[in-house]
Amino acid sequence: MAMRMWASSTANALKLSTAIRPQFSPAFSLSRCFSTVLEGFKYANSHEWVKHEGPVAAVGITDHAQDHLGEVVFVELPDAGSVVSQGKSFGNVESVKATSDVNSPISGEVVEVNSKLSETPGLINSSPYEDGWMIKVKPSNPSELESLMGSKEYTKFCEEEGGH
Repeated sequence: MAMRMWASSTANALKLSTAIRPQFSPAFSLSRCFSTVLEGFKYANSHEWVKHEGPVAAVGITDHAQDHLGEVVFVELPDAGSVVSQGKSFGNVESVKATSDVNSPISGEVVEVNSKLSETPGLINSSPYEDGWMIKVKPSNPSELESLMGSKEYTKFCEEEGGH
């Protein structure tokens, strides 16, 4: 709870500092969203991504999310064989700023876990869409992908979220 209050007060302080210099706020938010959203991925409003290829879908957190978290220092992930549910937490990411739950954008069985993240959690910062993937899931309900945002919708979502 204290960590969330700290994060909330930090966010409020950042909003105040951008209000002092509004010319920096739109460019910063737009540039971050446009440069970090990839085609061919689906996105949850909690800032996780999913890339469905064949019978398996890779899952991770977006560049937008890792940017807000700061340097990732620890990742807790489920074991292969675990079952994840859409919108429910499957692990967490600890950064120098806070610990955040990671929610699954789809339901299914975890078939692979990115073991590199236990040794090198910073891959989430340096390569969130490639080397920083977290789990691979065999979807139990592939139609859940339809409820997620495409790249254009997610970009707009980030812009609107950053404009509060």
